[in-house]
Amino acid sequence: MFTGLVEVMGRLVEIHDEPPGKRFTIDAGEVAEGVVVGDSIANNGCCLTVVKVDGSRLDFEAGAETLSRTNLGKLAEGSPVNLERSLKVGDRLGGHYVTGHIDGQGILIDRQNDPPWATLRFQIPKKLASQIAGKGSIAIDGVSLTIVDADDDSFSVALIPHTLDVTTLGKLSNGDEVNLETDILAKYVQRTLETQEN
Repeated sequence: MFTGLVEVMGRLVEIHDEPPGKRFTIDAGEVAEGVVVGDSIANNGCCLTVVKVDGSRLDFEAGAETLSRTNLGKLAEGSPVNLERSLKVGDRLGGHYVTGHIDGQGILIDRQNDPPWATLRFQIPKKLASQIAGKGSIAIDGVSLTIVDADDDSFSVALIPHTLDVTTLGKLSNGDEVNLETDILAKYVQRTLETQEN
């Protein structure tokens, strides 16, 4: 479980093909302190297990399913990656409950810069539309955000200067793909409504 508050923007330093998956080596900076093999860390919002620790470098393995359903498979050496360690019981919850299980990918279709702020609109898969509502929560590449408005196939968020500076969202351009995780409560409400209809 995570909060959607990115601790550091790491850097992907090596990619190794391990068919059918890949192994990523990420320079995690201060996030690597105290991390041990087996710990869970969100990489662009996707929960991955640490399989090797070498100083500030952490290794993760991603299978074919993860690579096909997230933007991790499109990363190249040198790519920035949003990193967050898992939530400890008793920690403050500054964002919202984020599981690290990606629901789908969005595409940035409009970026309105109003320096030092920015408003971004993302196109979404139709299946996620019922789980996204204005003033609700969403995690974009692991960043907990409040939705400004939403329609049948897109939604927008307003980003403060801090978020633009310390996460990968500040580097996004139109056409870029992002990992989306809708609010866990929205999933349960939708599922309850679906089962009541049957």
